[in-house]
Amino acid sequence: MAKKQKTDESVQYTEDFYAKQNRRYVGTKETVGYVIFDMAQSFNINTYSERFITTIFKLDLELQTIANFINGIWDVVNDTFSGAIVDKTRTRWGKFKPYLIVLGIPGTIATCLYWLMPALFPTAANDSMAKFFFYLVLAILRETGGTFRGFAQTGMLATITPNPLERTRLITQAQFFSGFLGEKLPQQLMDIVLDLIGNQVVAKGGIEKAYRAVFMGMGVFTSLVSGIAALWFASITKERVMQSIETPSIKQGIKSIINNKPILLLTLSDTLSSFSLLSGSKKDYFIDVLNFATLGTVVGIPGAIVHPFSYALVPWFRKKMSTRALAILGKYSIDITYIPVFLFGCIGGKKNGLYKKVLPMGIAFALQETFYMFFYGLRCVIPNEMYNEAMDYCEWKNGYRTEAMTSAAKGLAQKLAGVLSGAVKTMFKKWIGYDINAYTSGSAQSDSTKFWLFAMCTVLPLITTTLGIIPLLFYDLSGKKRDKMYEELLARRALMTSEVTEGDAEALDRVKATQKAVSDENKD
Repeated sequence: MAKKQKTDESVQYTEDFYAKQNRRYVGTKETVGYVIFDMAQSFNINTYSERFITTIFKLDLELQTIANFINGIWDVVNDTFSGAIVDKTRTRWGKFKPYLIVLGIPGTIATCLYWLMPALFPTAANDSMAKFFFYLVLAILRETGGTFRGFAQTGMLATITPNPLERTRLITQAQFFSGFLGEKLPQQLMDIVLDLIGNQVVAKGGIEKAYRAVFMGMGVFTSLVSGIAALWFASITKERVMQSIETPSIKQGIKSIINNKPILLLTLSDTLSSFSLLSGSKKDYFIDVLNFATLGTVVGIPGAIVHPFSYALVPWFRKKMSTRALAILGKYSIDITYIPVFLFGCIGGKKNGLYKKVLPMGIAFALQETFYMFFYGLRCVIPNEMYNEAMDYCEWKNGYRTEAMTSAAKGLAQKLAGVLSGAVKTMFKKWIGYDINAYTSGSAQSDSTKFWLFAMCTVLPLITTTLGIIPLLFYDLSGKKRDKMYEELLARRALMTSEVTEGDAEALDRVKATQKAVSDENKD
């Protein structure tokens, strides 16, 4: 009875503390670090990765398919054991922070080596086995380290504060301000420089050498900057959501996923969305069809004006629509807006269609980008918020958190779908007659290839991703259910903190008993 009274008092205290005073745990320095860390995730030229491997490193398309398939299978295996290892980690620095710090430098070095591959194999043939095996081994090493760091990063951002309102505020601030701090600047600079090279500002004989220098230079530079920024944030941030004292077993980790309805629905939705078997890069279309890489930046200018307002609209949308409706709107608005762009580009047919003309397509993409930007804030904030709520649901349901195992399971299904879609996409390029030597030699792709590159970046992805909407229709962690969850979680956390800080064995035993009781109570 006394314990019930203590719990009730904790509820009253935490409700007043969080809801009325809205306490903030994350200070200014850490908030700035969070924003910079978010910016570092996009401060790269990764949108050019596929083009880099195909047209600069020039690895044969069939060998790419084999390497990506092998790495995809390893990714699935790797996720299984790395998730369990991370969830069992308990150190004086926390559960996730050690991985972000220890693997930060090796991960940065491996990424630099990735962009330096053309210098390591300057004269190797497209089907060189030495080139193939180096690419494969490096991909596996990067995938292994990246998986551990990815789980740690996701877990850290979910436990940086116990206040869900503050967590949402951090996500929104990071997404909003990082856009103004130049997170896309490397990609925009690449667009401009590649256009200059492609229009033969350099001598024609030096085009290939210039392309190599630009990709390697920008790749290494952005890898170093983003790596240092991420390492700095990891060194100053803290985990503030207490983990269970006893580490969950693999069986408990699996159970926590099976009985977590929100995460199952999100995983199924992402998996079905991942079957974008025929999707392609907009960069490929801008470069190989329109010969204007910078068009991506130009058409984004009107949308950049709308971009800041999209975050201000998030609270308004939240009042008008449910979480699942917001998730669907934010996630699929971009695919839907590509339909009129595709139909407009098809005017004139495959041979003389508008899709080959810069001005009309520039206008079409600018209108599409501007309309889509009204929902960009939803696309950035809501999925992160839903995932973090799902992790809190795990704690509420089971009495312990399994961020890494849940991330592994969530990513596992997506990666299995990705292995299939990645192989199909690479081979589809071969089927449509894509010439990997055309880019650096100054020649052009065929009319048929150009049309399919256009279709791959507009209408084809929509055909294979819309099934992802169905699971979201059953997402119900909102309203009174969500409020009840956080009310009980705040009470439990306050109780756990007060008992653990007593510092005796009996207090720890009481905490363990409470966690076990929660787990047993929710077995059904």
